[in-house]
Amino acid sequence: MTVDVARAAGLGDVPHGFLGRRGGVSTGATASLDLGRRGAETIGPALAENRRRAVAAVLPGAALCTPYQVHGIAVATVGDEWDEDARPPADALVTDRPGVLLGILTADCAPVLFADRHVGVVGAAHAGWKGALGGVTDATLGAMEALGADRARIVAAVGPCIARASYEVDDGFLARFAAADPANDRFFAPARAGHHRFDLEAYVTHRLAAAGVGRVEALGLDTYADPARFYSYRRATHRGEPDYGRQIALIGLDRND
Repeated sequence: MTVDVARAAGLGDVPHGFLGRRGGVSTGATASLDLGRRGAETIGPALAENRRRAVAAVLPGAALCTPYQVHGIAVATVGDEWDEDARPPADALVTDRPGVLLGILTADCAPVLFADRHVGVVGAAHAGWKGALGGVTDATLGAMEALGADRARIVAAVGPCIARASYEVDDGFLARFAAADPANDRFFAPARAGHHRFDLEAYVTHRLAAAGVGRVEALGLDTYADPARFYSYRRATHRGEPDYGRQIALIGLDRND
């Protein structure tokens, strides 16, 4: 089975992809293209092969760089000194170095890929609800601008994540967003008593547009509703499964650009 890669039209020929769970060698509950490290310092054979296949599907020969994700808003800039075995705690990466492939892991949170093709700067962000509300996408834009990007030229794509129909939250969750901006109630729909359904993709898309991103594209793919294609933390929890996998979103710069 080949690696499943979803691409965003707006990112054009920039090497990128939102990968699903197909095309790997993992077994058990997290079969088959599970990219999760689960805090491990060493990479086992199955994960190493899955990483190799992921890179080959998007930018063959590139150096894969991934952060230690903590559901925050910190951004790391990837340069020549990057050490994949000593990943910094961050939820976004940016680079202007050809031959580097930025990777963000998700299992319901929103992966966001960014590119300013004019100057050759790319970024990748992990936007769960905490990071999205805290401003991880805004922080990513700022880090890209520090490398010479212009947010008016940047294209951003929001990949597979849990959709509103699958994402039930309680009153306290809604209150956090309302406290930040009363207009955020537009991203919630009624559910059972004391609960609501949250549209993470729409919220992240709104934050990007409000920040002045030149073009924003949302793929509209629900991780929870498609177990054959995507991993989902919430689905695995609801089903009582022993573990859940992580898919990866990738973006980089070709050495020939």
